Amino acid sequence: MPRLLLVALALLLPGLAHTQSLAALLAEHTLVDLSHAYDAETIYWPTEDGFVLEEGFAGITDKGYYYAANAFRSAEHGGTHLDAPIHFAEGRQTVDSIPLEHLVGPAVVVDVSAQALADADYQVTVADFEAWEAEHEPLPDGVIVLLNTGYAPFWPDRVRYIGTDERGAEAVALLHFPGLHPDAARWLVEERRIHAIGLDTPSIDYGQSTHFESHQILFEANIPAFENVANLNGLPAHGFVVAALPMKIRGGSGGPLRIIAFIPNE
Repeated sequence: MPRLLLVALALLLPGLAHTQSLAALLAEHTLVDLSHAYDAETIYWPTEDGFVLEEGFAGITDKGYYYAANAFRSAEHGGTHLDAPIHFAEGRQTVDSIPLEHLVGPAVVVDVSAQALADADYQVTVADFEAWEAEHEPLPDGVIVLLNTGYAPFWPDRVRYIGTDERGAEAVALLHFPGLHPDAARWLVEERRIHAIGLDTPSIDYGQSTHFESHQILFEANIPAFENVANLNGLPAHGFVVAALPMKIRGGSGGPLRIIAFIPNE
């Protein structure tokens, strides 16, 4: 774990380069992209329009060089993105005020894919976390927790991923996908000291939630969430570092997220 922490610190503190170059550290790790690309197929909440890329100029300029530039439109919450605490907790952190050390650091994966793939409405329980800890170790202070429900491979098939391809307010009642049970969210806040949590579904609350209690509990404690995370099947249970850096929207309740994992090479 010390070398993993060194990687995280090197990302945050360039002055550590005299100890061991960042290039050398990276050469000892495999980088895994945990983000879905944004395009016309990107999954958003049924009430949102989705991602729109407006093509601009692409070609040879009158001065003879190639140039391309586009514009895009997007809601804050869609695709692989971050939920800032203010999303469901008044007065809590906005995207730009979340400390970097809560977005970069040691991470673990709690695999609940067997349960979630058998039940689209599965909610991760305290027992799931206790079983993980019994097999590995107590969740360390300051850890980033990632929940693998096994749903990432369904992307971007809306029916398999969220339960419906219908749009609009009426479609919200048709959503079916796994999430975190509020009791487990409360346990994480009261019994552990995690820095952030993420999962491979559109919401930290399960699809049939109407009050989004897990959002409320976590965000009141200034614990941000990463949603629609990709490629969790390729990660070990622990022993790696995550860097989850969102678009820095001042005052934002969320934003597009590029999240990557650093896995030590054997």
